[in-house]
Amino acid sequence: MIKVILVEDDERLAQLTGQFLQSNNYAVTVIHDGALAPEKIVQEQPDVVILDIMLPNLDGFEICRRIRPDYQGPVLFLTAKDSDFDHVRGLEIGADDYVIKPVEPYVLLARLNALLRRQGKQTDSTDQLTLGQLRIDKAARKTYLSEQEIDLTSYEFDLLWELARHAGDTLSREHIYNQVVGRPYDGLDRSVDVRISRLRKKLNDNLEQPYRLITVWGKGYLCSKSAWD
Repeated sequence: MIKVILVEDDERLAQLTGQFLQSNNYAVTVIHDGALAPEKIVQEQPDVVILDIMLPNLDGFEICRRIRPDYQGPVLFLTAKDSDFDHVRGLEIGADDYVIKPVEPYVLLARLNALLRRQGKQTDSTDQLTLGQLRIDKAARKTYLSEQEIDLTSYEFDLLWELARHAGDTLSREHIYNQVVGRPYDGLDRSVDVRISRLRKKLNDNLEQPYRLITVWGKGYLCSKSAWD
């Protein structure tokens, strides 16, 4: 499992980011106080470090400068806006990449995976799922049903992957929004419902009485384990 240290003072953002990364085979340690980060990073030697720039007591630039003599892994900066990131300064102190907040979870994941591939590290322990005639290839981001490729949007693919890897379990809307959408469920947003409906059509589910992607009323959605033959 890939080890990451996330240095972020926004506790809600850190929690959501940590949960998302953990669901994608990352072991996440979160630090909220910049002053505590350098010693922890050097001691732990994680596979990758994610640094917010604006932090209490010690900013991300200074943290990066302090750790670089003793930490050679990739460092990715989080910044609220492009103008906050001085490219030359960042490169000089050892930054490898940066992303602008708010960042879509799968964009962050893709950037991390790209950094780690350069280091020769494996980022996915499981990148394929098979349920009967349904096959999902996460690495290639392709989906097949009865060996026919199904054309899915990026959002639809991520939603199906999350449901399929928890096949047989009911996933709440809160879980889906946190892990797939990357933000808390506000109780009103129905975008997941719309995409579930589209997935059912594309996956030849029964639209009147779905048996593949099942609505569990009052609880969420369930992907059947046995309805794909």
